[in-house]
Amino acid sequence: MQQSKVSFPLYLLSLCLISINPAHALDVNITKNVSAVSTAHHGKVVKIQRIQDQNHVLTGGYTKTSRKCPPFCIQPMFVAPGVNTVAELEVLEFIQNKVNNGTGVLIDARTESWFKKSTIPGSINIPFNTFDKESSDLIKVSALAQLGVTAKTVSDDISLIDHMMSLIKDDNVATSNKWDFSKAKEVLIWCNGMWCGQSPRAIKGMLALGYPAEKIHYYRGGMQAWQSLGLTIVGTGGGPSE
Repeated sequence: MQQSKVSFPLYLLSLCLISINPAHALDVNITKNVSAVSTAHHGKVVKIQRIQDQNHVLTGGYTKTSRKCPPFCIQPMFVAPGVNTVAELEVLEFIQNKVNNGTGVLIDARTESWFKKSTIPGSINIPFNTFDKESSDLIKVSALAQLGVTAKTVSDDISLIDHMMSLIKDDNVATSNKWDFSKAKEVLIWCNGMWCGQSPRAIKGMLALGYPAEKIHYYRGGMQAWQSLGLTIVGTGGGPSE
């Protein structure tokens, strides 16, 4: 009886060790030493790993090789001076080291309907046209607030709302004087793939507002490359029909 009492807790301990170190159970890892990366998405913990079925193939819109150009033209590797272009391992590192501690933001720059279909875990949706010149400052201020950027106030005697209204009415106010980027977070922006111009457009819009280029990262491969490697997505699925 005494031996049984000792062996049972040891058995439970061994199960716990297996459950917290699942790398040995996977045949398809991310790298030799990394099996998965976890992050929060809409209040739930999501584990990002690769599809284990080695016969799995892409279906739907992301299997297409050709789309009408314009608008679906091949994007350059370097979208703007100072902006860092990254691939999948850098995205995962950004999620683990920046998104998970609140110092970075992963941005899905596609429209809301695409975001709801499927997205990379940990992403928030800020559509690509949010930072266009034609977009209102009220829309911009809401989006930029998620990135640690605020509208500058003229004085303590003027409220933020009054100041924002004055900016909206005055088209001659210099853009660089509107926003305070001193606490801007690092961002990593992506869209549908290397043929998608939405994230480059968002990046160029942010740069025009004064967002520091060194705090912007561009994932050129986007959803098509992400899915081609069998990495976890969240949402109802689907792909581009163009």
